[in-house]
Amino acid sequence: MRAGKWLHPAGPVCQIKPVGDQALLAIFGNRIDESVNEAVIALEQQVRAAGIAGVLETVPSYGSLLICYDPIRTDYETLTPYIRRLADRLQTGQQKQGRLVEIPVCYGGIYGEDLPFVASHAGISEQEVIALHSGRNYRIFMLGFLPGFPYLGGLDARLAAPRLKSPRSRIPAGSVGIGGEQTGIYPMDSPGGWQLIGRTPLSLYRPDSGDAEGGIPYEAGDWIRFVPISQEEFQSIKEKQEGR
Repeated sequence: MRAGKWLHPAGPVCQIKPVGDQALLAIFGNRIDESVNEAVIALEQQVRAAGIAGVLETVPSYGSLLICYDPIRTDYETLTPYIRRLADRLQTGQQKQGRLVEIPVCYGGIYGEDLPFVASHAGISEQEVIALHSGRNYRIFMLGFLPGFPYLGGLDARLAAPRLKSPRSRIPAGSVGIGGEQTGIYPMDSPGGWQLIGRTPLSLYRPDSGDAEGGIPYEAGDWIRFVPISQEEFQSIKEKQEGR
């Protein structure tokens, strides 16, 4: 969608529904689509900038925006017309451009034990998997499941791989995986069933950072690019982060 093109009515139409008595959901679509997600992120930015009385939090997803509010200060009937007006006036040209965040990744070996399977499943070499996975920018459609876990769009279809039949009980923080047609990063130790192809030495979630967002270096609407590094570079970056 080109900058300046109206999202409504030419673009995704916004439907607003109540979620209990403390939130509403602004829905632009139910599919993974960049233009739909652009509308979601643009509305979130407008709601934040408006400083609407009673609004406590906004949570974007692939195709909708959850807006949580204080029911003592406002309510669904009061808030809905305001959100409707913001949604109807959206322009992609008004949206803040997402940042490009580079994530260093050591692929394969002890950091990506499922790389051989992904390569075999795709019918290509491990080096081709690495080249394809690191050769493009990925849009962050949403964060979820874990603090800082980015759900990324744009994975090369050749790299799509099934999730594990039996999820692992512990996946190390920083692991980069593929699950179905998506790729993402585990920001902390966690159970999980994605195919692991690499790991980043960066600490992507630091609850002791003093930052309200936990030091997460990206947000929905940003872009990620994976940069292949060696095991030596992995250790060097990790030691610098740990202050050693």
